[in-house]
Amino acid sequence: MAKDKPVRRPRAEPPKGFRDYFGGDVTERAAMLDQIAKVYHRYGFDALETSGVETVEALGKFLPDVDRPNEGVFAWQDEDKDWLALRYDLTAPLARVYAQYRQDLPTPYRRYAMGPVWRNEKPGPGRFRQFYQCDADTVGAASIAADAEICAMLADCLDEVGIARGDYLVKVNNRKVLNGVMEVAGVLDPSDPDKFAAERGIVLRAIDKLDRLGVDGVRALLTGGRKDESGDFTKGAEMSLHQVDIVMAFVSPKHSSHRVLKAETGQFNVTGGNPLMYKHGNTRSKETARILAQLRELVGDSSVGTDGVNELEQIAELVESQGYGPDRIVIDPSVVRGLGYYTGPVFEAELTFEITDEKGRPQRFGSVAGGGRYDDLVERFTGETVPATGVSIGVDRLLAALRAKGRTAAEAAGPVVVTVMDRDRMADYQSMVADLRNAGIRAEVYLGNPRQFGNQLKYANKRNSPIAIIAGAEEQARGVVQIKDLILGKRIAENASLEEWKDRPSQIEVPRADLVARVRAMLAGQS
Repeated sequence: MAKDKPVRRPRAEPPKGFRDYFGGDVTERAAMLDQIAKVYHRYGFDALETSGVETVEALGKFLPDVDRPNEGVFAWQDEDKDWLALRYDLTAPLARVYAQYRQDLPTPYRRYAMGPVWRNEKPGPGRFRQFYQCDADTVGAASIAADAEICAMLADCLDEVGIARGDYLVKVNNRKVLNGVMEVAGVLDPSDPDKFAAERGIVLRAIDKLDRLGVDGVRALLTGGRKDESGDFTKGAEMSLHQVDIVMAFVSPKHSSHRVLKAETGQFNVTGGNPLMYKHGNTRSKETARILAQLRELVGDSSVGTDGVNELEQIAELVESQGYGPDRIVIDPSVVRGLGYYTGPVFEAELTFEITDEKGRPQRFGSVAGGGRYDDLVERFTGETVPATGVSIGVDRLLAALRAKGRTAAEAAGPVVVTVMDRDRMADYQSMVADLRNAGIRAEVYLGNPRQFGNQLKYANKRNSPIAIIAGAEEQARGVVQIKDLILGKRIAENASLEEWKDRPSQIEVPRADLVARVRAMLAGQS
């Protein structure tokens, strides 16, 4: 007789690249997003929620680092033969919304959005296919003041969530300046935008890796190529040493041999130095003049490069006027951003404090937000250029940074648990819970098997409950309840000689009518 085949059961795990979020994670994220939303709202931005699904056509070709619109997204064909996809960011849906409702929306339109996005990419450590973003954008404003405002707002958001000044920098650059430098270096032809496109792609990716590869690694990628530790070879841009010097003078002044002979303060050598910093109280600091002068010389006669330097100068003046100094906002030419649709100022928020990796080695936490100006995105829908600028905060990375610094809320307290001593008195227990909830106190009745009372207390401990309510038949007959301080019980168990708690009983008996007042007082004492 043949044996029945075993039933094949599904694996109890999420798909590769996805994960589950439990109570504490969700609560911490919601609290952080609420803090960010308050800053966005204070700046005059309105909330917007868009569909998690867009047409592939609407998403367009702006997915980072890919050429085809359906590569890197989760896409499928519906019954009408239309291709749909999960949104890969919150900016592409904004472009569609603005194009669709532009007659009804104010101009400029200022909106913020928060929610999950999906990338059909290879997952890795800390890299998931679903993650949260938190965006704010201004659509319809050509003024550079809109970009400066985004930078200031990003700094305020980091302050608001608990990243201390000195632990972050908002770094600002301009793609126009980089385009001007590449024009001077001979890898950009304004009359033929497609010419040297491959070389420019290598240059952008190389600059973006400056922090990780260092100056020598970037130089290798700009010339013949680079072999990494694993032996994999990355083809270089095959630029001449003169071309490389021009690019390196732009992204890393302190490693450049470039010399500027004219500046507002006279003649001086600008070999060495740091990114442009703003000194509050000065209309134009020496350092500002020095770096702007170097950038102006690097872009030469390039009109687009000159426009970019002028825009950086405006941003510097605008953030200075609002009191944002070098402890919060700097201009850093190494910021290029990976997305192809940026057309002007670009910015990143980098956390500057160190953490340790799994092997105990110190590491910089790195970027948690980025954005810039993208004046061509809405044009795909309308045929008309619509200026826009915005920023996206990586929610999961920022939350991880707050945890690393110990700046998230302490472990969230669970509900007050009303234990069940007699199943036939469930109505009495529900009445207690109702009184607590009506007073704004989180509470629940134990709904498991009440036979083993010890299991009820174990349940309360697993829920991180601060208090347990105990009321058996004897307590009911006398019109009282027992209130057990579970937090005090834990601390006494950890340190039996805890002098500061010696006058506080871990369990008290109170009249039933005083239940709410005494629970509220005990919760206040615990905090």
